[in-house]
Amino acid sequence: MSTMNDLSSIPQHLLEFSPDALIVVDEQERIRFANETVRSLFGYEPADLIGRHLEVLVPKRFRIRHGAHVAAFARNPANREMGARIADLFARRADGSEFPAGIRLAPFISGEHRYVAAAIRDMTERRAISDALVAARDEADRANRAKTRFLATASHDLRQPLQTIRLLNASLQRLASADKLAVAASEIGDLLHRQEQAIDGATRLLNALLDINRMESGAVEPQLGEVNLGELLQGLRQEFAPAAEAKGLRLECSTTGPVLKTDRTLLTQILQNLIGNALKYTERGTVSIGQFLDADALTIKVEDTGIGIPAEKLDRIFDEYYQVDSQGHPRLGVGLGLAIVREAARLLGFSVAVSSTPGRGTRARVRIPRHTLVEKHNAPARELDQPAALAGAEARGRVLLLEDNDSVRAATELFLSLEGYEVHSAATLAEAESLLAAVQPGDVLVTDYHLDGSLTGLDLLQQVRARQSRDVPAVLLSGDLQSMRRLVKREIPNCRFLSKPVDTKTLVAAIAELRQTWHFDT
Repeated sequence: MSTMNDLSSIPQHLLEFSPDALIVVDEQERIRFANETVRSLFGYEPADLIGRHLEVLVPKRFRIRHGAHVAAFARNPANREMGARIADLFARRADGSEFPAGIRLAPFISGEHRYVAAAIRDMTERRAISDALVAARDEADRANRAKTRFLATASHDLRQPLQTIRLLNASLQRLASADKLAVAASEIGDLLHRQEQAIDGATRLLNALLDINRMESGAVEPQLGEVNLGELLQGLRQEFAPAAEAKGLRLECSTTGPVLKTDRTLLTQILQNLIGNALKYTERGTVSIGQFLDADALTIKVEDTGIGIPAEKLDRIFDEYYQVDSQGHPRLGVGLGLAIVREAARLLGFSVAVSSTPGRGTRARVRIPRHTLVEKHNAPARELDQPAALAGAEARGRVLLLEDNDSVRAATELFLSLEGYEVHSAATLAEAESLLAAVQPGDVLVTDYHLDGSLTGLDLLQQVRARQSRDVPAVLLSGDLQSMRRLVKREIPNCRFLSKPVDTKTLVAAIAELRQTWHFDT
């Protein structure tokens, strides 16, 4: 058994077989005590270490650093743990091998002498676990970054082919109605209509996938502002009226409502998905959108007379990709609409409840806390202006198009030319310089928001407006419209933001409406 001169009064049998190797050094760093565990950890016989300098247990490459640590400890001796804070702390075995060490130090005085007790533990296993956790965290961080990049890329690049197809489809529809194709126009028109339906379906699917991933990844933060609910509902009525009319359904919608302090985009997504679902699963009767106010909340209700949902399925309807058996009806969508509703409501602090009776319809309730209300607005919502774009040939003029994707640019130029516009296009900012230097009254700029360079489409527009000293009208297109709107935190006058793939009628309507702003400005 090892000895320790004047420390022999310590009950050595409690120290000898400690799970940690225990050594005691004096003020000259000479080892005065070593327990039995030292043998298994360091490979030394405890008695062989007595009187030797502590550096025998320190790897040579760390001895200078070890001296600095000892000096620092001497200036402020106190109980402390070293291995937890020194990532590269290692100890040396008798055979010269090394191991990562965790060391606890405890200074004490015995008689007239000062000593330091050190409890030493092999940290190899713990270090391996720690390294594995760090690696797992780094991998998770990389995966999150990769997911973010995927969402950003998908938002822009995956929409580009859809944009091209949509514009070519619209161009073909124009050609199909020409006199020279009058004989085949009906057949071509039917095929193109089917193609348009497929494009719309693919667009909805892509948008839903991106929306749910963006929300669940935490990439969406509500941007609160005042929203006139009556006007929002009026816009939704106009959006869904053609779909209701095509199915022979009555679409009833409230035209009054309070002003809310909320995120317009997220609230719109909630209602769009609820109304869209109601129309999809209703074959006859009515879809109605109403509201009522009680002491605690404003509730928006969407009710239909459709096929309904069995009671045992209601608990799962907000799950991603889940679809209720539609009782012989074709499957519609992929089951993401209500998952988006769930996530958007969570972000806004709203609650959503759905009740249903099979064969008699479904009732959805969006409960909005009363503190969200800014004021009660009882006047009917104003009718949204009908786009003047459908006015006819006299509304046509010049369009200045900036688009860095060759296929999208060519398809857009072809479509707008067939619509009667004189189109001047550019693929790069350098090409756009001369084009934009000669902006004329009546011109409308159409540009992608995400350009290939350091400038965005909005940056370009602001430069043009500064040169012209007037609000040149513009349409900004983006495959990630929600993110763009959150980056642009203020209203831009005489500017329309449209999502890719753009609806061609909406694009023409926006251009024609914006052209009128020149007349009001002059």
